[in-house]
Amino acid sequence: MFVETTEKGHVSHKGARVRHMLSLLIALVFALTIYPAKAHAQIIGNLEVNIPFAFHAGNTKLPAGNYRIHMLDNSDLTIMEISSADGSTSALFEVQEAEANSTPAKTELIFNKYGNRYFLAQLFDEGNPSGSKVLESRYEKKISKATAEAQAHVPAHHQGQQGE
Repeated sequence: MFVETTEKGHVSHKGARVRHMLSLLIALVFALTIYPAKAHAQIIGNLEVNIPFAFHAGNTKLPAGNYRIHMLDNSDLTIMEISSADGSTSALFEVQEAEANSTPAKTELIFNKYGNRYFLAQLFDEGNPSGSKVLESRYEKKISKATAEAQAHVPAHHQGQQGE
């Protein structure tokens, strides 16, 4: 009799746990369906840009030159790639959605400048106030504490378009 009571208690506890987990799953599914999905900032197509100075993109230092930029992923973790026009140099870096103060009149890359060091900070497409913000690397955070910040804007254009 004692064994039978213990088994029933164990089954009852297990059943309650399953019902609890099922309730949590249903609540999660419900929350995800009513929570509006965020629109992710996206540069449409490849960008081409001539960057006249050496710069950092994420954790990579790149030389001055002609580059192509494109998005590799459009999920919660958005990765962009920048590669030299000749394919000899490239870097991957994480970006987040960013909003411009006003609608950009031209497609451009914005760099943070600390002394003589440039760090790719933001990318905006002409006519779209939603853009991308490059996450600061540890190196940029370290440099930014020691040096005053300025910004440099570099125009870009979509691949196949003529630069202005």
